[in-house]
Amino acid sequence: MARILIVDDAAIIRRSLQHIVEKAGHEVVGMTGDGQEAVKLHKELKPDLTTMDVWLGEDDGIEILGAIRKYDSDAKVIMVTSTGWEEKKEEAKRLGAVGYIGKPFDAKNIRDEIERVMGRKESE
Repeated sequence: MARILIVDDAAIIRRSLQHIVEKAGHEVVGMTGDGQEAVKLHKELKPDLTTMDVWLGEDDGIEILGAIRKYDSDAKVIMVTSTGWEEKKEEAKRLGAVGYIGKPFDAKNIRDEIERVMGRKESE
């Protein structure tokens, strides 16, 4: 079981991810739609894994990824996006993103990516 922080500016996406993650047997330790709050929660909660939307309204998820990895170089962050991904992909990889989920997503893809990142499933 992984302890997961969910970061997405859309409440419906946060709730959807929460449902999928919890049904897969993981614990959601926190959720936010705000980038700065995500950094704060990551420091406080020390999740095993964070899902991070690339676009967070006012905040850039790539910058938030960088802020988290700056103080926690071992942080596992899966980036989630619906648009503009290709232009941000290399930057996210450079900053240490360990996985990617595209929107719209389905439960199996999310479960598989979490298991792969957490080392419980072989990469395909």
